[in-house]
Amino acid sequence: MKLFPFAHATHPQWPMAAGLVLAQLRAQMALPEYAAAPTLGLLYITDHYAAQAQDILDHLSAELPEVTDWSGTVGVGIASSNVEYFDEPALAVMLCAVPPHQYRVFSGVAPLGTVEGMGFEPHTALVHADASTPELGELVAEMAERTATGYLFGGLAASRGDTVQFAVGGNGNIRGQGKAGGVFRGGLSGVAFGEGVQLVSRVTQGCQPLGRERRVIAAEDNVLLSLDGEPALDVLLQEAQISLDRPEAAIARLRATLVGLTAPGGDVMARGGTFGTDVEVRHIIGLDPGRRGVAVASRVEPGMRMAFCNRNAPAARADLMRICAEIREELEPEEMPQTVAAALAAPEAQAAPNPARRIAGAVYVSCAGRGGPHFGGPSAELQIVRHALGDVPLVGFFAGGEIARHHLYGYTGVLTVFR
Repeated sequence: MKLFPFAHATHPQWPMAAGLVLAQLRAQMALPEYAAAPTLGLLYITDHYAAQAQDILDHLSAELPEVTDWSGTVGVGIASSNVEYFDEPALAVMLCAVPPHQYRVFSGVAPLGTVEGMGFEPHTALVHADASTPELGELVAEMAERTATGYLFGGLAASRGDTVQFAVGGNGNIRGQGKAGGVFRGGLSGVAFGEGVQLVSRVTQGCQPLGRERRVIAAEDNVLLSLDGEPALDVLLQEAQISLDRPEAAIARLRATLVGLTAPGGDVMARGGTFGTDVEVRHIIGLDPGRRGVAVASRVEPGMRMAFCNRNAPAARADLMRICAEIREELEPEEMPQTVAAALAAPEAQAAPNPARRIAGAVYVSCAGRGGPHFGGPSAELQIVRHALGDVPLVGFFAGGEIARHHLYGYTGVLTVFR
């Protein structure tokens, strides 16, 4: 598989940005190491362009007629190799050279389960979703069950204006739905991939536990009541060092504190006292002094495991470096037999695309609350990825929630590479 052509640009006028992107794509498609005739396009735009989403898709589709399928969405920021665009009009495109019989674009007019045909069996799926969709968590879990591996990757569209998704399938829409324009609002869309498309994906957490792992003994709906036999509110005040005698300081501290949850029997902690990949971080939305309880933005049940936590930039940086190094080790064991620690200590990854690395392209979905400012400077998060993987083709967006496997996450990053 050759390298996927990719491009990104910013400009106050979307036709100018699109022109710059098309020029980059055409230049790469003329190079021998890049795919010359890709058929699947991934398109991400910042919310500055959300109102012009249909015009942008129509223009790119007309200029790249060989690309028969499109998928993507909007973010408050978008990402590409070594760069992030926040609070500015920008778009990024990657053209994936995946065999047409090994993928299917799905959407509201062509749901996964009706678009397969010709013996296609979905093994994994890139998923874009609208956060306002009712029972979204259940829909994501159901979507995962429709794939052979149960593995999804992607995120929730994030926009201060119109929340849009792109989905154009070359195999058309389901009968009776008419001709869709390819821009959708609400629900889920994305691309399902077959067994022949080899992916490596990792989740990186962005929060640090404040105390030890605890078991939920008693809970009601979304209220934690008892943790290891202690009142949940007492545990929170102790571990977050909150004093209710100082209301202003207590409110500020409480806003910075979150809850990491796993299903009954799951492990909250991983190596080094960090969160494991199954942990879902949720906000604290209120206190119940009468019952000494803590209300969280998720349903909780007895038997679940949890830990109070807060956002932690050094921990997030170290964990992102860890998953990048793990991906490198998995993709190039013969080239990099050293340990993860040695990989992280390397002064600089090879910047040029390297066929020996066997990465054709990558998709990175990160939380809108992360990005360069959280990591210490403009584009710092994507610079970490480039440092570890090299200047490989990459696009992505900053989401209102991240999707990996059958989970909905917060404050995480999901990095997926195509072998």
